[in-house]
Amino acid sequence: MFMMRKIVAHFLFPVPLCVEVLLLGLYLLWFTRKQRAGKVVVTLGALLLVALSNTVVAEGLIRVLESRYPPFVVSASDRAATSAPRYVAVLGGWANNDPQVPITSNLSHDLMVRVVEGVRLYRALPGSKLVVSGYSGSAQAMATLAQALGVDPQDILPVPEPRDTEEEAHRISALAGHAPLVLVTSAAHMPRAMGLFEKVGTHPHPAPTDYLAPQHVRTPDEFFPNANDLSISEVAFYEYLGLAWAKLRGKI
Repeated sequence: MFMMRKIVAHFLFPVPLCVEVLLLGLYLLWFTRKQRAGKVVVTLGALLLVALSNTVVAEGLIRVLESRYPPFVVSASDRAATSAPRYVAVLGGWANNDPQVPITSNLSHDLMVRVVEGVRLYRALPGSKLVVSGYSGSAQAMATLAQALGVDPQDILPVPEPRDTEEEAHRISALAGHAPLVLVTSAAHMPRAMGLFEKVGTHPHPAPTDYLAPQHVRTPDEFFPNANDLSISEVAFYEYLGLAWAKLRGKI
């Protein structure tokens, strides 16, 4: 079920979706008499590809998700409360274990940003523990990077079992109990992560990072289709699909 869900979701991502529409249009043009319909479908596929690879559209899609929760700010009272146990939980992502490359190349960009933010908050919150989660070597790679950044190995708690955010919510909530919990993940992923954690009875402090659409001055080249914005649209599609699936099953 887990793998099937992943495979089906990929057919709805921007590039596969555009290709599917274009192939349907080409089929109508080449193998049927529905020439007008074929032209309409091909045009739709081309326009969809251009739109999703445009900065304005891509950032518009992702910013709705990224604006839900503000960045986490460590207050003076947070720094002073050293007696209460607390956890900084960093949600997992893609990683590998290639010994021929530096540890910073074994983590995807978004995962590396999450770990760095987690380490920053760990240092800003005296007495905290750093929880790193994710299956298929993700948790271990994150722990290795955290140690390389100076985190005491005894303060790192790997949680390698969860395969997705829903499982992470259950495992990390059980680990933290009623202790204060700071949740670190990508800003676009935070709405789904918070919904899943709150559903299991945990109310963490959201600490979004890895913003893909921060406010910035527009430049002319941003209005041309490009692969980076297509990638941002893909992240947005992934999160919207994840939210829809979680709501459909009553998980958030």
